[in-house]
Amino acid sequence: MGNFFSESLVETDLSSLQDTSLFNKDIAPTKIVQRNWGTYNIASLWIGMSVCITTYMLASGLIAGGMNWWQALMTIALGNIIVLIPMILNAHAGTKYGIPFPVLARASFGTLGSNVPALLRAIVACGWFGIQTWIGGQALNSLISVLIPQWAVWNWGSAAGFLIFWAMNVYFIVKGMESIRWLEALGAPFLLIVGIVLLIWAYVQGGGWGPILSQPSKFQTVGEFWRFFIPSLTGMVGYWATLSLNIPDFSRFAKSQKAQMLGQAIGLPPTMALYSFIGVVVTSATVVIFGEAIWDPVTLLTKFQNPIIVVISLLALMVATLTTNIAANVVSPANDFANLYPRKITFVRGGLMTAVLGILIMPWKLLSDYSAYIFGWLVGYSGFLGPIAGILICDYFLVKKKKLIVVDLYRRNGEYEFIKGFNLKAIYALIAGVFVALIGLVVPEVKFLYDYAWFVGFAVSFTIYFLFMKRNTTD
Repeated sequence: MGNFFSESLVETDLSSLQDTSLFNKDIAPTKIVQRNWGTYNIASLWIGMSVCITTYMLASGLIAGGMNWWQALMTIALGNIIVLIPMILNAHAGTKYGIPFPVLARASFGTLGSNVPALLRAIVACGWFGIQTWIGGQALNSLISVLIPQWAVWNWGSAAGFLIFWAMNVYFIVKGMESIRWLEALGAPFLLIVGIVLLIWAYVQGGGWGPILSQPSKFQTVGEFWRFFIPSLTGMVGYWATLSLNIPDFSRFAKSQKAQMLGQAIGLPPTMALYSFIGVVVTSATVVIFGEAIWDPVTLLTKFQNPIIVVISLLALMVATLTTNIAANVVSPANDFANLYPRKITFVRGGLMTAVLGILIMPWKLLSDYSAYIFGWLVGYSGFLGPIAGILICDYFLVKKKKLIVVDLYRRNGEYEFIKGFNLKAIYALIAGVFVALIGLVVPEVKFLYDYAWFVGFAVSFTIYFLFMKRNTTD
């Protein structure tokens, strides 16, 4: 670890890159003076992104699926500890060289081939943008229904709430990140307060911790539990599989490797465990109080009798969802789309593309129930992102030995040109990993491969890419 920590930061002379087609200021390497995020800043970033409604719904979904409180909490904690490893490894290049994810991908996939992993990552981010926007829209719909009862009987209330909240997101995308920075500082604390309020409510209405935490697992046998646990664990890893790829977008502002590593370790697993615990306890309480597991916090909040508490809680939820959505689901895809055509696609244009695709992905279907959210959405896309993580980590640590020629990442016909801008070995390894990870969707006999989609895809692509590149160096 000493060598990992002591990696010196590299600053690149950008004067020769201004006229290249693969360069713009949004994806340029950060200067040393810009790398001023310490451990606290990075931990705060992760706390802000972890304290969100989709984290709550992860835990509540596992309870609704049949787990008891400690099984759900264990699954989430283990998943986050696992995903922390590729998170820290992929962050290394961002911190050392100041480069974002799509530029790092050029080292392994080629200057043009990097668009393949970047677009796969961007499409998933568009889905997350849509999901967060739908959640915020439903909170807005419920808020208006409380304030204007006639609104509640309108059949198009949910759709209208979604579109209004979508427009609010677009406004901040166009105005830029600075326009929302003051809200970011309030978002996570607001949602944490809402969570604590729900926790107190669960304790009081549920008759103390005893009845809530004594709710048994619905699984009759160990085999039943494992059949649910394995894809659930994959889903937990899949939840942050997106950020484990594009973490260089943030780590390129870190002061040191130690700061990015400790910041992530302090900010991610503990916060996820804490906020998930709130989701676990509150959802378990709904079983005691209402006789059913209510996994959607917006639905739960509308059952409160005090309109003041409902209004304040829904407002807090909307603010937190808005800030989380911009930080977690716009910055990265905007960079990924910019990588397609850096001379024309700016951050704002990339953000607007994200917003439009977020509607087309139809997030209301992804949140139709917990199984569609966890086993369809999270596990499904992890089969695409696990292979990308395997290739990036293998290339940077084993093939390139952490040594990159940064200038060549921004120009054609350099070190990373490969064959007309594409490293076909990386493309083939990616296809193989995705194929093996997702084949279980159509071949029931190997469904276990899909249940382990992220892990299987990572291992297959990592191994094949290493063998391809090792053979290339020995030829």
